[in-house]
Amino acid sequence: MKKSLGAKTLVYPIPVWVVGTYDKERKPNVMTIAWGGICCSSPPCVAISLRKATYSYGNIVGRKAFTINVPSEKYVKEADYFGTVSGRDVNKFSESGLTSVESDLVDAPYVKEFPLVLECRLIHTIEIGLHTEFIGEIMDVKADETVLGKNGAIDVEKLKPVIFAPDIAGYYGVSKPIGKAFSIGKR
Repeated sequence: MKKSLGAKTLVYPIPVWVVGTYDKERKPNVMTIAWGGICCSSPPCVAISLRKATYSYGNIVGRKAFTINVPSEKYVKEADYFGTVSGRDVNKFSESGLTSVESDLVDAPYVKEFPLVLECRLIHTIEIGLHTEFIGEIMDVKADETVLGKNGAIDVEKLKPVIFAPDIAGYYGVSKPIGKAFSIGKR
């Protein structure tokens, strides 16, 4: 029998993403989020949800762009730090020792050391309640060659993305493959 846990923000897996933005003075900023996912195939889009009180919220509204940076397990401490302080108060790149790179496609920075980056142009803003959903069209995906497999696709075991467990506030790595999609279920 299943036990009711109530209406809450609880689903698995939840990605750990770092959103890159510029402020009014073009200072690079990053913020860790968990409320996000792919939301459209054509055009390719991603949705992220932020509270209005965040520094990044105003940056996205002002610049109409953001990046999604996927940290590997190696950078979980930096990703956690990015979600615990505000860019209003500190320069997160200087404090973390990581490198801000200017996107050549959108008006937002990305994190050089993170192995996977999506460069996004803001196309829709939806007020939901406490959060605002930003939908960004993915203009490009950049991946370090070290996380690519033989066929040029992302190798999840090399990428080592981090997921978030909201009910216990924990970070987890992704485990081994368990089957081939669109195939394992065929009889």
